[in-house]
Amino acid sequence: MDGIKQFFSPFFATMKFIQNHFKAMLFVLILFLVFSPSEAELESANLVQVKLEGVIMDASMVVKQLEEARTNDKIKGVLLVVNSPGGAVPPSIEIMQAVKRLKEEKPVIAYAAGTIASGSYYASIYADEIYANPGSMVGSIGVIMQGMNYTDLAQKIGISAQTVKAGKFKEVGTASRKWKDFEKAELEKVVNDTYDMFVHDVALARKLDPANRSAFADAHIFTASQAKEVGLIDKIGVGFDAENAIVELSGVDKPVWQQEDKVDAFMRQLSGETASYLGAYFTNLTLK
Repeated sequence: MDGIKQFFSPFFATMKFIQNHFKAMLFVLILFLVFSPSEAELESANLVQVKLEGVIMDASMVVKQLEEARTNDKIKGVLLVVNSPGGAVPPSIEIMQAVKRLKEEKPVIAYAAGTIASGSYYASIYADEIYANPGSMVGSIGVIMQGMNYTDLAQKIGISAQTVKAGKFKEVGTASRKWKDFEKAELEKVVNDTYDMFVHDVALARKLDPANRSAFADAHIFTASQAKEVGLIDKIGVGFDAENAIVELSGVDKPVWQQEDKVDAFMRQLSGETASYLGAYFTNLTLK
C-alpha cells in the first residue's frame, strides 16, 4: 500500500497544487492567452494596419504607428483604416504630414471603413489611393468654430462675469455674453484662413482644381459613389479589396500582417473614447 501511495504521490501532489492555486493559475493562463504572440507575430510581418478612429483630438499614437512603419525596413506597405468624423485642426495636420512622409518611402492606402470626413479626410489625402466602403460617408471639407452663450442661464441663477483684460480681442469667444460684431469678424478671419488652407491642401494632394472648390468642398457630405465622381476617393470597395490593393502595391509574395500591440490597442480605444467625451464639452476650432 505504501508503495502504491509513493508511486502516485507526484500525481496527488500536482492535483493538490492545482486545487490550492486554481485561481492564480487561471489568471496566469488568461494573461498568456491575451499577451502571447500570434502566428503572424512569430513570423516576420511585412504589412501593417493603422487605425484612425473616433474624434481626432490627439495625433500622437497614430503618428507614432505611422513613423514606426516608415522606419521599419521589414514593413513594405501600410493600410490606414479610417472611421472618424474629424476633429481638431493641428492633430489632423500632424497625421496628414506623417502619411505624406510615409508615402515617400513605401506605399500607403487609406480605407474609409465608415466615415472619412473633415479632419480624418485631411489626414488621408496623401495616401497613394483612397478606398471607400460603398456605405461610407466622405468629405465634409469645411471648418467650424462654436461657442456657448450662458447669459440667460447666468442671470437666472444670479451669476455675472468679471473680466480684466489687455488687448481688444482678448475676450473673443467668451461664453459669458453675446459676441460683438468685431469679435465675430476676428473668428471668421481665422475660420476662413483655415478653410482656405484645407481646400488648398486637398486640391494639391488630390490634383483637383481649387477654383472648383464648390464641387468638392463647401462642407458637402458625399456617398462613396458621389465622392468618386468629384475626385475625393479613387475606388469603392470593402476592407478585403483595400487589403489586396496594398498587398499588390507593396509587392510582397507572402503577406504577413503585423498584429497591433494589445496594450496599444487598449490605449487607442481609451484615448478615442476620452477624446470623444472631451470634444463634446469643450469648444475648439474643428474641421467639419
